[in-house]
Amino acid sequence: MEQRFGTNRIDLEVLRDFCEREGQCVVYRKGEQMEREGDPSRWFGFVAEGCFKYVTHGISDDKEHITWFSFEGEFVTDYPNCLDGRPAQASIEAMLYSRVYRVSGEQLTGFFRQDTEKMELRSIIAEHVLRQRNQSYLDFHRATARERYELLLKRCPGIVQHLPLNAISSFLCITPQMLSKIRKGITFEARL
Repeated sequence: MEQRFGTNRIDLEVLRDFCEREGQCVVYRKGEQMEREGDPSRWFGFVAEGCFKYVTHGISDDKEHITWFSFEGEFVTDYPNCLDGRPAQASIEAMLYSRVYRVSGEQLTGFFRQDTEKMELRSIIAEHVLRQRNQSYLDFHRATARERYELLLKRCPGIVQHLPLNAISSFLCITPQMLSKIRKGITFEARL
C-alpha cells in the first residue's frame, strides 16, 4: 500500500488485518467527523486513504486547535477512550476524502482478550501513543517553531501538498504568517 503522507513506525499488521477483516469500511468526506469532542468515543480505525485532524477548542474562546493528525497507513482513534466509551478528548475530522476500516471499542476490547499475545499488543499500542504524545509535548518545549515544522515534514513528507497551511500552523501552535516566514527561509537557504 502506497503511503501518501508518512509511515507508521511500529508494525501493527495484525491489528490492521483485524480492522480490515472485522470492521466496516466507512468513507468520510472532507469535514465529516469520526468522533466529536465530549461525546462517548466509539471507534478505532485503520486509514486506508486520506487523513484526519484531531481538533479541540479553546477554553475561553471557540478557536480551533489541531493537536494531531492520522494519515494513510496509520490508525485513527481517541485511544484509549474508545475502549470504554469515555468522552472523546478531541473531535476527529476528515481533512479530505478518507476511507477507514473501523471497529468499535467493544470489538477491539474483545480482540485484545483473545490471548496473551493480543493483550501484549494492547500494551504496545498504549506505549506507542504515550511515546508520541510525550515526544510532541517535549518538542513544544525544546524545539523552535522552525524545528517543529522540520520534524513534521520528516514524519509526513507530503503534508504541505495535501493540507492547508492554516491546519499545519495550528498544529505547530504558530500563526500562518509565521509558517510562511519559516517556509520562505527554508526555500531561500535551499537556493544558496
